[in-house]
Amino acid sequence: MNYFDHEKLDIYQITIKFVMLIEKIVGGFPRGRAYLIDQLQRAGTSVLLNIAEGAGEFSRNEKNRFYRMAKRSATECAGIFDVCLNIHIISERDYKEGRELLLRIVSMLVKMAKGLG
Repeated sequence: MNYFDHEKLDIYQITIKFVMLIEKIVGGFPRGRAYLIDQLQRAGTSVLLNIAEGAGEFSRNEKNRFYRMAKRSATECAGIFDVCLNIHIISERDYKEGRELLLRIVSMLVKMAKGLG
């Protein structure tokens, strides 16, 4: 089977896990929190899509730009997770799992961007 460049990246696989966690979590959000669901889904998907786009780029500058955009979206997700924890709509367990994944993702993105120069 042939693979796209982004599918070979560990960070891409970790980000898929994060997006699946988002889908699990938002299913339990109470009514009236559609704005948080939408924002979290958009930001999480943005991380994944920017990693894929960056991996497909030939230009180092463009790769770096996509990885930096993915990092910004990941930190946005961290902020949304903080809000959700503080208004008691996600469990401490889901919060910790999401935060651990995000810390790994951000760390990997920083290394990838720095490696591009």
